[in-house]
Amino acid sequence: MVKYFWVINMNSPFDGITELQKNKLFKLLATHIYTFNKNEEVLQTLKNDNIICILLEGYAHIININYNGEENLVEELYENSVFGTNISDIDYSEYQVRAIEDSKVLVIDYKKLVDYKNINHNYYNVFIINLFEIVNSKLKMNNDRIRILTKKSIRDKLLAFFENEYKKSRSKFIYLPNNFKDLADYLSINRSAMFRELKYLKDEKFIKIDGKKIILLYTPIV
Repeated sequence: MVKYFWVINMNSPFDGITELQKNKLFKLLATHIYTFNKNEEVLQTLKNDNIICILLEGYAHIININYNGEENLVEELYENSVFGTNISDIDYSEYQVRAIEDSKVLVIDYKKLVDYKNINHNYYNVFIINLFEIVNSKLKMNNDRIRILTKKSIRDKLLAFFENEYKKSRSKFIYLPNNFKDLADYLSINRSAMFRELKYLKDEKFIKIDGKKIILLYTPIV
């Protein structure tokens, strides 16, 4: 399974919890586990606004569908990703959660999750701390993307993206694990227009492209 280049490496919600404690946690929170086939909609199947979900196995996308029926990738979900209408700010009318591979999803009722009586169990407290850290990482990732999307021109969006990637790794090498379509989706821009701008940036010696690798020929200001 390949992670997209804009994903922050996040901890597992089950870090510091043994398998025995994890089973106790599932029982304490009255969780349910659902399986989904490749290309099956996840969110529509669950039909519940008040849930927290964890992708136990597989790979999925959160997709925004605009009024023209066009799809934009909002977030990728991989093993141990946390999502749900309370966390990911998604609803049924404009978004889909789609299984890209056969997937298994753990579902927790939000009311069960925040029951104060659960604090008597140490493994629950560890789990809650892990969840908060993951949500904070997701907020950072979303804020980074919002900052990029607020740029008006395609060039400015690309340069802001390069700056953000350089800031994370201090490397002038940016690797695109899948293809340039994913980059266009992430930046919410037309793919053909993006390729034209990338060509201009190459001609002006801002970047070099080698397959799915973008090499920065300048040092971004961060």
